[in-house]
Amino acid sequence: MFDTFGFENLTAPQASVYFALALGLTFGALAQVTRFCFRRALIGEDRRQAAGVWLTALAVSMLGTQAAVGLGWISFAEHRFMISDVPVLAIAVGGLLFGAGMVLTRGCISRLTVLTGSGNLRAASVLIVFAVVAHATLKGVLAPVRIALGSVTVDFGEAVNLGALPGGVWFWGGLIVVAALVFAAQSGNRVGHMVMAAAIGLLVPLSWVGTGLVLYDDFDPIAMESLSFTAPASEALFWTIANTSVPAGFGTGLLGGVLLGALAASLLSGKFAWQSFSTPRETGRYMVGAALMGVGGVLAGGCTLGAGLSGVPTLSAAAVLALMMIATGVLTMNALLNRPRAATAAETTTQGLQPAE
Repeated sequence: MFDTFGFENLTAPQASVYFALALGLTFGALAQVTRFCFRRALIGEDRRQAAGVWLTALAVSMLGTQAAVGLGWISFAEHRFMISDVPVLAIAVGGLLFGAGMVLTRGCISRLTVLTGSGNLRAASVLIVFAVVAHATLKGVLAPVRIALGSVTVDFGEAVNLGALPGGVWFWGGLIVVAALVFAAQSGNRVGHMVMAAAIGLLVPLSWVGTGLVLYDDFDPIAMESLSFTAPASEALFWTIANTSVPAGFGTGLLGGVLLGALAASLLSGKFAWQSFSTPRETGRYMVGAALMGVGGVLAGGCTLGAGLSGVPTLSAAAVLALMMIATGVLTMNALLNRPRAATAAETTTQGLQPAE
């Protein structure tokens, strides 16, 4: 479709950067206000409200994505989410590592990116280490680990698409939407937050349609993408240090937009504040968590947004498995950090688990 717009000095890949920038600005601002975070939805002190926000976004994302598929605007038939040979070992290990890292860093990578824009230097440090380790896992010294684990696959056949199972798209998609909305309706959130959560969810199908239909160009094709942070963090890192030889892509625009959107929202609300580490031990904990998320995000095929908010609405069994393993990693690490100890140790652990923000 892009070739019908008649642009002479703008290619589809270049347009995708501006498109991603706009998406990122919107997500960054909305996520800053709603404190959108999958970790909070599982183990936060306000997890019921946080889960309501996250599930509302998921329900809207599901409705929008499947509506776009039904209208014939996009198709996931050739997308990596629908490859029948699912690397189950890599997804399982990666999901567990990513979830554990989320607990150690006190936030999913999308939340930490938003916090970086609001002046949190702890989150900024995590983002940098995460990007380095993710890139090393994709194309560097840790790539052999990724290749070895990824070689263990299970052929799901047509079942890799939940829509191909008995009941079809209406049943499985509807089941997720109804369950999510029923919980969200009982979460006690303000109407304004629920509307903003729905807006976050709409960004997912908008991204799929924008990159898969509107910006599609036979002569200069781009990948069909949506909200994600693992590959974009790696891409943004590489572009930052070698932009004279590597052009910016969708991921670079998205990450930059999120940082700017969160910065603007925090400044306008008066919540921008410089924050940093308080102890060397805390620094070490965050760095370990960042490394775990960097490796885990690549192995699992995405983060809580890439595999979760964007992946699950495609009805990919691999994406559902990844999100389940990430949740398992979060709950397991949280249980380990909060296991019964002596009184002084328990107090230290409780202190260490305060929210990042």
